[in-house]
Formats: sequence, structure tokens, C-alpha cells
Amino acid sequence: MTELVLPNDTNTLHNLMGGRMMHWMDIVSAIAAQKHSNRIVVTASVDNVSFAESIKLGNVVTLEAKVTRAFNSSMEVHIVVYAEDIPSGKKAMSNQAFFTFVAVDQLGNPIDVPEAIPETEEEIRLYNDALRRRQLRLVLAGRMKPREATELRSLFDIKEDEKN
Repeated sequence: MTELVLPNDTNTLHNLMGGRMMHWMDIVSAIAAQKHSNRIVVTASVDNVSFAESIKLGNVVTLEAKVTRAFNSSMEVHIVVYAEDIPSGKKAMSNQAFFTFVAVDQLGNPIDVPEAIPETEEEIRLYNDALRRRQLRLVLAGRMKPREATELRSLFDIKEDEKN
């Protein structure tokens, strides 16, 4: 998805407002999830969103989104954002984040989605790491006990006898 940063999108310093960026990220990632599942999708969670580079008035913003992994009815979507100053020829990665979407039926009930099949090395890495990110989201949301997050144990060096 490509957007042009206009005056109504900026703060008083003429930088893109974070809320507008979140809005664009939500749209592009919802489109990716909807295309993957061929279903209506709703945003379930948003991981950390921070700016590596400010995006200025007049920049062209390119948002790339792809489903990295599917879990039953949910899908993790990775978004990468680039800002380009066309007259100067400068282009920089400004942001990246992971959003989670749930596919729902016409009544709003979760519905199964097809598996995501990684092909490139980067897709395989994102796919493999997605389970850890999912477990971390569930632990932080209080929907999973830390001791049940088997993929996170190695990150925190939790031993079997310390699980309680």
C-alpha cells in the first residue's frame, strides 16, 4: 500500500502522526490477512510500534504486509514501512511491527484459516519465530501461564524444576 503524507496527516513539526501510521498499518495488514483467509478479519493485537526514522510531510510511505503464520483462526501479519523523499532519492525503513488478526464468520465467531506456507529464508525465519511471539502475546494478555509457554523457556533459561 502506498500513501502520500499530506498536511492533515502531520503534527506541528510536519512529521507523520503515529496514529495515522497505525491506521495505515491496520488497513494494510487487515488486507493481507483477509486475502490469506478469504474471510472477514478483526484486529486482535498489535505488537510494539516505534519509529526508527521520522516520516516527513511530502514523503511517500510504502507499507508491505504479509501473513507470517496462521494458528487455527488467528494470523500473524508482519508489516514493514518505508518512507521515501522522491526529490532527494532517499528511502529508509521507518517501522516494522506484527499485528494479529482473527478470521470470523458472518456472526463474528472465530473460523479456521488456511495454513501459511513459508517459501523464502526470511519467510521461514519469521514463520519459526512466530510461535514464540504468539506465546509471549498470550502470556502478556494473561491468556497463558508463563510455565505453559514452552517456546519461551529457552529465552528465559527456565529449567524443568523451576517451572512452578
